[in-house]
Amino acid sequence: MFSLGFAAIVLTAAVSATEWPQFRGPQGDGHADVTSLPSAWSETEHVKWKAAVPGRGWSSPVIGNDLIWMTTAIEHPAGEIAKAKAQLKLLGNPMAKEMSFVGSITLRAIAVDVVTGEVKHDVELFHVKDPAPVHSLNSYASPSPILVDHRLLCHFGDYGTACVNTATGQVLWKARLNVDHSVGPGSSPIVFEDLLIVPCDGADQQFVAALSIDSGDPVWKTPRPKMTGFVGDLHKAFSTPTLATINGQPQAIIVGAQWVVGYEPRTGKELWRMRHGEGFSNVPRPLIGNGFIYICTGFMKPALLAIRDDVQGEVTLDKVAWSVMKQVPAMASPILVGKDVYFVSDAGIATCVDALNGETLWQQRIEGNYSASPLFADGKLYFSNREGRTTVLKPGREFVIVAVNQLDGQWLASPAALDGALFLRSATHLYRIGE
Repeated sequence: MFSLGFAAIVLTAAVSATEWPQFRGPQGDGHADVTSLPSAWSETEHVKWKAAVPGRGWSSPVIGNDLIWMTTAIEHPAGEIAKAKAQLKLLGNPMAKEMSFVGSITLRAIAVDVVTGEVKHDVELFHVKDPAPVHSLNSYASPSPILVDHRLLCHFGDYGTACVNTATGQVLWKARLNVDHSVGPGSSPIVFEDLLIVPCDGADQQFVAALSIDSGDPVWKTPRPKMTGFVGDLHKAFSTPTLATINGQPQAIIVGAQWVVGYEPRTGKELWRMRHGEGFSNVPRPLIGNGFIYICTGFMKPALLAIRDDVQGEVTLDKVAWSVMKQVPAMASPILVGKDVYFVSDAGIATCVDALNGETLWQQRIEGNYSASPLFADGKLYFSNREGRTTVLKPGREFVIVAVNQLDGQWLASPAALDGALFLRSATHLYRIGE
């Protein structure tokens, strides 16, 4: 693992280095401390097992105590009358054609054995009648769960948050944070000490909340900065927070529409804020390193900004050391490897820039459309597209393809890696890829 920079370190819950407890791994940065990962595979090569996953969900797998956990939504079709009523609600909405309708959903947590792929737990958490429609590139189970000790914390946006005992499958508590996501939930929660921190950047209201991981009780709730404009869909966001200690101060850094904010994670107090522009529906997770906070500004005109990390109070744009305006992702998170930042646009343009000055070092097309965030493991970069194709690159200041691999199905979940194996989730299956 590389050093994260001069003044910043990443905070995580106390987890074993041999686990994958949250979205993008132990440090939340897409790095896996593993060796002997395969570079090449197919449906018939290096698949140790392939387990069917019921329902539909884009949450990324998390791994601990020899179990792989995922959330999923079992969708029950809507009748014609219910579907017509739902469509009426979307009249005049430019995204109506991109939305899908169901009559009800059952939200579940699924655990499979790391070695065999056998299902060990299948836990019903919520049943929801007449759920709001979701975007065709979203699901009702897109936020990734998080493992802390023997607890699995599952968040489904407005539909509920729950805690499961991972040894027994018992549901320990349930809670709900009301917010209108407009196109379905997306932000994954994070854990700080005994708190579950959840961004709630909806079309109707925007706030960050903390729940007790022991009881689910609310501990604090902080409104997001005031937005300009009156269109709620331009105020929503789906980014996952990054925990870090910057200049001795623990903080949760959360990108939302128009603003990026650093919060004191124990109390929810704002430490600093910076308006990044008019961007909204932000998905990529912030990165910390080399004395910078790296963020993506979301839809409209996605940009990658490197903000100097000595920030406090109301921050102006002069704290932006550099920016990249071309082929920046709106969905997939960038990845930082040493002094280089790598990212892939939604339409499949991969880029490497100098992490210190933003200079573009190379830019090349890799086939497909991208939502999943990349992985750095065993000295290689893994970029998986929606069509099941994973391009493996050699990190460095020259563009080098190591391998290109194809699996069946639709793919939006980000990969996990552990003990010499890759774990890849499609719309219908979980794969263990290994030698």
